[in-house]
Amino acid sequence: MKVSLFIPCTVDLMMPEIGVAVYRILSHLDTRPVYHSGQTCCGQPLYNAGYRDQAKRAARHFIKVFGDDEYIVSPSGSCVSTVKQHYAELLADEPSWCDRARNISKRMYELSQFIVDVLGITDVGASFEGKVTYHESCHIFRALGISEQPRKLIASVRGAELVELGNATACCGFGGEFSTGFPEISEAMVKAKAVNFINTGADVLLLNEPGCLLNISGYLHRNHPQKRSMHLATFLAENTREFSHA
Repeated sequence: MKVSLFIPCTVDLMMPEIGVAVYRILSHLDTRPVYHSGQTCCGQPLYNAGYRDQAKRAARHFIKVFGDDEYIVSPSGSCVSTVKQHYAELLADEPSWCDRARNISKRMYELSQFIVDVLGITDVGASFEGKVTYHESCHIFRALGISEQPRKLIASVRGAELVELGNATACCGFGGEFSTGFPEISEAMVKAKAVNFINTGADVLLLNEPGCLLNISGYLHRNHPQKRSMHLATFLAENTREFSHA
């Protein structure tokens, strides 16, 4: 099965290890991941900031790059949500592009959703001795309705104990422009998230959204350097013996 990878800007520029982990996991699961070098930003920052014309150009480019691919998979729920829920709206006044946007939305998947719902796999062969907890990122949980899929993948990790995070569905305070427009509120929200994480006694906080990871890991690094947060893809890749050292 050929799978096209959409690697979001935050991963490409700041956390490339997540992209590598996604490639390794999907290869390990007998798919053939491919990366289109012509891909760029999905246009989410432009859309959120109100630059609709520029967001349209990004959307049309995305559709050109991925238009013929059967499966498009990304480790970012917010990017997936942008493609699935906003492209058709953006291109509503361009019927042919709007139709293509609706079509491509049916082939766009968040990573855990693809592994569990399309491949039918919950156990990728990972093992980890310790406690982990999971943060429900806003776009993944609210916009895409994805919650059980990452939890099933975590629950199947041998030796890992999944403990519930207090107020797991509360925003971490990132929210793209929100964190820069309202830094004091954002700081209070991520502090609350960190306190809830520490209270679980878990060794690792897992999540599926790169933006949230930047926010939470940055706060932990500054204030609780002994605590660790990770993207689920990185966690699975690092703890699956067959390819963790490849």
